[in-house]
Amino acid sequence: MTSSTMPPRRAARRRLLALTGAAVVARAARAQDAWPARPLRIVQAGAPGGGSEMMVRAIEPRLAERLHQPLVIESRPGAGGMVAAGLVATAAPDGYTYFVSNLATNGIAPSLYRKPSFDPRRDLPGVALIATMSNAVAVRADGGLRSVAELAAYIKANPKKAFYGSAGAGTSSHLCGVLLGQRAGFEASHVPYKGTAANLNALLAGEVLFSIDNVPLYAPHVKAGTLRLLAVTRATRIDSFPDVPTLAEAGVRDFDVSSWYGLSAATGTPPAIIQRLGAEVVAALADPAIQARIRSLGAEPAPMGPEAYSAFMRSELERWAPVVKASGAVLD
Repeated sequence: MTSSTMPPRRAARRRLLALTGAAVVARAARAQDAWPARPLRIVQAGAPGGGSEMMVRAIEPRLAERLHQPLVIESRPGAGGMVAAGLVATAAPDGYTYFVSNLATNGIAPSLYRKPSFDPRRDLPGVALIATMSNAVAVRADGGLRSVAELAAYIKANPKKAFYGSAGAGTSSHLCGVLLGQRAGFEASHVPYKGTAANLNALLAGEVLFSIDNVPLYAPHVKAGTLRLLAVTRATRIDSFPDVPTLAEAGVRDFDVSSWYGLSAATGTPPAIIQRLGAEVVAALADPAIQARIRSLGAEPAPMGPEAYSAFMRSELERWAPVVKASGAVLD
């Protein structure tokens, strides 16, 4: 039935629906054009002062300047980051709520938890990658171990003393230990602690033989002479400790692991807003002062836009799923 043959009342209703739909689209377009009209809420899963917050604070001044709006950074620790991730995944998709996505929450946790608080195939689309940060294999400086080869030999000869600490089951520090054992041919007993600080204290006290965590965590103790870094976990050496070899240089093949930090949007956020914010983050990271700030924190700037960052996160999920399975770690 054409509009010319349609009853007048039905034809009028169809015209009204069409006009209403056009008005809704127009209002949405105007809202996106005016974005951002208020501060952006950035939710991060770690404790205040942790890696997630530090990376956002590094770009905050320039990003706020470019957007003409401040960033309000909110810490929501708990459940290995799943509390914060779930909060943002279900937030209003109006372009004002974002999550500091990272290796633990977006690369490892979906394979670790029986019922993760978000679906990585659908939720928390990537906005931009900000930076990567290498882990390091650390031992006490007075323990006599000076290389990864010596560590592996000691573990094989003293299996009952072979303990390594982590910040908790399923964390990157735990799974890096699993991966190192697989690649270097040794088995060490895992001791999970409640967070990075507790893990660090256990290493300093000699409760564990070694641990693997972010370089900045160890840096003050290395400079003080109480800890020694045997190797960094990424593929290239780092500026802050240029004399420390990579694991590949230490004879452990195919080992390239870094923690990473970026921004993800609430599920359903309009693509145009995601593209705009992603472009602004990448532009902010082009500033030499911002780059220097990130490097001073022991990290490397890693600008990556929405599509590339989303694809990167998917690849990290695939990479870590078999390692999580091999570790036997499962959380509710």
